[in-house]
Amino acid sequence: MLDNPPKAYTVSNFYCQKEQDEEELLQEPWKVPISTSAKNCRNYIREIVDNLHLEPNPNKRVIALSIGDPTVYGNLAPAKEAIQALVDSALSGAHNGYAPSVGYDKARKAVAEYASRDGVQVKPRDVILCSGCSSSLDICISALADGTRKQNILIPKPGFPIYRTLAENIGVEVRYYSLSPENNWEINLFDLEKKIDYNTAAIVVNNPSNPCGSVYSASHLKNILKIARKHRVPIIADEIYEQLVFPGNKFVSLAALSKDVPILICSGLTKRFICPGWRMGWIIVHDPIKAFDEIRVGLNNLSQRIIGANTLVQGALGPILKNVPESFHEDLINTLMETARVSYAGIDAIKGLKAFMPQGAMYMMIGIESECFPQFRNGLEFVSRLMEEESVFCLPGEAFGVAGFMRIILTIPSELMEEACARIAIFCDKYYTQPVGN
Repeated sequence: MLDNPPKAYTVSNFYCQKEQDEEELLQEPWKVPISTSAKNCRNYIREIVDNLHLEPNPNKRVIALSIGDPTVYGNLAPAKEAIQALVDSALSGAHNGYAPSVGYDKARKAVAEYASRDGVQVKPRDVILCSGCSSSLDICISALADGTRKQNILIPKPGFPIYRTLAENIGVEVRYYSLSPENNWEINLFDLEKKIDYNTAAIVVNNPSNPCGSVYSASHLKNILKIARKHRVPIIADEIYEQLVFPGNKFVSLAALSKDVPILICSGLTKRFICPGWRMGWIIVHDPIKAFDEIRVGLNNLSQRIIGANTLVQGALGPILKNVPESFHEDLINTLMETARVSYAGIDAIKGLKAFMPQGAMYMMIGIESECFPQFRNGLEFVSRLMEEESVFCLPGEAFGVAGFMRIILTIPSELMEEACARIAIFCDKYYTQPVGN
């Protein structure tokens, strides 16, 4: 061993070389890696829409039949009683601070009273307030399903893609069960049961349905519950369109039929009260057999991620739920029903398209007979060209997991819907081809 090391190995030279190496490293491009959670978070509707050629006809105003926000066209608005309740909440000065993460006691009590119907008694402790229904769904999926245990959840096809977004974000597998258009978009029960296995953490049931506008009968819901009970799989019930049903149909909450299947019900103000931007949703825990003792703890824990829902709206929640008159809801249903009638009459008369009359919610599905439009490879191309030529934009069925369909909204003024249907007819007449053999 050398008693006197060469100059090149002195401490001073070592640090000079280290600084030089670090400086060279700093000259390299700085790339910060994305987290797994962020990488797995995808907006499937946005991905599809962004890849479409959406250049409208400059000579025709755009009619967007794609947006699920009922306030866009200004013909639908919150009730004056709801607006006054929100103003009063703000002026009171009592709701500017943090609330408990699960919500103010008085707001939870108001939701419990509102949701207690059809023989179901909801207690305030069963209610968790959230930042919109999407937040409710996020918390429920995260509480029930675990990607590290390789679990899966079952979701409808066609169905709203946020279920997939929220599940895959935490590494949970998504499995689709089919809805049957020939049976008013009821669940294919055989297909549903076939998709269940030991690792199935939950079944998502959306009633009334987005995008289908279907409203399930009590007997159909009972059959779904039988399957869930048989396989001991809890249900997440997305009931954001609760009671938005057309005459001749009846909304029945799954909770009203379940005596031995635990259910997490997700709903909120968004649709029925026409205020999506107020971001007020809730979870109702329906647990007649006390299977959710640990899940209740998990729901409370997860609610702390947002440190509570909007406090001004919480302060207004009691008056909103009590004071908005039934006539407001009836007028909304009548408006949607009239637009559905106009849409159905206009679309069903167009060769190559098949309209499916909804039973509720705010949407209508339209079948595209692909053999009649051989110029287009899929629904994506169909809606893209429709936008390009007629400035009418519909969401393709691919956005909801199915090909050969498109979805339109029913929240626009009926006269604007008539114009949209007339333009769609012009477009289809231009490209319609009589199928061989017909």
